[in-house]
Amino acid sequence: MKKLIYLLLFISVYSYSQTKVKVDLSSPNSTLYTHQHFLMPKSYDVSKSAATIRNLPRPEAQIQAKRIKEILDGNGLVLNFSKIPIDPNYKDTLKFATNRVNNQAFKYAPFPIRLPEIYLEKTGRNWYFSEETINNLDQLHKETFPLEFTWFNERFPEFFKTTVSDVLIWKPIALLLTLIICIILFYILEPLMFYLLKIVQRIFFRKINDGKTMKVLHELARPVVFIIILRFFKKILPSFQLVDWNALLLTGLKIALTVFWIVVFLKLLKTVLNFYHNRKPENRSKLDEQLAPILNKVLQGILILIGFLHILTVFGVDPATVLAGASIGGIAVAFAAQDSVKNLIGTMVIFLDKPFQLGDWVQFGAVEGSVEEVGFRSTKIRAADTTLFQVPNSKISEADINNKGLRVFRRYTTEIGVRYDTPPELIEAFVEGIKKLIALHPSTKSQSYNVDFISFGASSLNIMVNVYFKGLDWGQEQESKHILHLGIVRLAAALGVQFAFPSTTMMIEEFPGKESLAPKYIRDKAEINKEIKKITDDFDDREHRMDPNASTLPGG
Repeated sequence: MKKLIYLLLFISVYSYSQTKVKVDLSSPNSTLYTHQHFLMPKSYDVSKSAATIRNLPRPEAQIQAKRIKEILDGNGLVLNFSKIPIDPNYKDTLKFATNRVNNQAFKYAPFPIRLPEIYLEKTGRNWYFSEETINNLDQLHKETFPLEFTWFNERFPEFFKTTVSDVLIWKPIALLLTLIICIILFYILEPLMFYLLKIVQRIFFRKINDGKTMKVLHELARPVVFIIILRFFKKILPSFQLVDWNALLLTGLKIALTVFWIVVFLKLLKTVLNFYHNRKPENRSKLDEQLAPILNKVLQGILILIGFLHILTVFGVDPATVLAGASIGGIAVAFAAQDSVKNLIGTMVIFLDKPFQLGDWVQFGAVEGSVEEVGFRSTKIRAADTTLFQVPNSKISEADINNKGLRVFRRYTTEIGVRYDTPPELIEAFVEGIKKLIALHPSTKSQSYNVDFISFGASSLNIMVNVYFKGLDWGQEQESKHILHLGIVRLAAALGVQFAFPSTTMMIEEFPGKESLAPKYIRDKAEINKEIKKITDDFDDREHRMDPNASTLPGG
């Protein structure tokens, strides 16, 4: 019984060991496996691999089969057979346009993004490499292997066959020489690139030539040179035929190129920002200076995100899938942070529309004060009593803003009430005297003002004073009012004009043994003019000795 069991076990092991991979072209998976398997060192049989190519003589088909393998290896592309379809009737209607009946496209591209020129096509019951693939092989081979070392191989055949530890000795030597060439190129190209960037800078920014700008240009030149060298190395790397290392090295080079491109754009952004800061102050606003660092951070984030998404495509992720994932993620984040997104949009609206500048005195709703800072989410406004308001930018972008900081002049209106028993001549003289004070005031727009007897109040004759101050600062306005008010009070005292106030007066004009309580007014015109001239001359002298622009009061 034991002998029978051993015999059966021996027969099963022997028959399993004798099982051979056969040529199978029934599906995209089997065709690609047939092509790759029979070009491996342990199962090498190029005639069987050439069965994946039709309508060519056998010798030429063998050459083309090896070329396809070389192109795939040279580009660092490794087939993942677990993802290759095994359906004999696989239809790819997304990546291939077709005019077939019933819209059927029996085609399959193993690398539709990185190498779409190589694909399979079903003919009859079998899958073969397409005619278009075969026709493109010469061009693809030249692009993949720009340096074939043919001239050296013909003159030094023994050197190209010499091996050390099963490694052809010419490959590490060629790699070492290439690295030396790259180092030499770096030291040659870096000053040359710096010189070219300086020429571009002088064309667009002729007057900017400070040490900081030169440092920024030098920082920009280095990553640009690194990109040139990496692209050169990536181009000639397949020619070294490092089959087992190509995929790893090329992936690393693509990631490095992406990183350096991000660095270049970040440095370019820094360069532009530095040029902006070097502009004349009159060419940029306070809000622009606030925008620059915010915009810098936003663009940096976008560049890093784009670089990360590109690195995902390096690992074989479909760009459409990456974009779809980014879009879905963006929508999810937008829903989760609606207020933050609204405020960010409000920030962009403020910087684009520029309804105010930093330092402007604005009013909207119950908030009034000086704009101190515009951030990502909110704007800080300092009120006259030094209270700090932090208002969301979404509300500001939708509000009706009264920007008092954009006024050409500050309008000031008040009413002066004088007693009812003031003589008309004195009222007229008082009005004319106020007009002269306004004309002499150093901070008023002397061409535009109004001083008129406008109404009869409950207990006063009302004189309107409407004036425009040149100083736009809140503190300057209060100082200007102070100067004008003092001048009016002095004028009234000199003329004997008395200010009215709400009251009920019972006046006995004559009381036995007492003088009349009725006020005594100046009625002589010459004396009135003399007093007005005296007050206006004194006002003019006082205000020339004062600095009306000096202010210790808060506001803007």
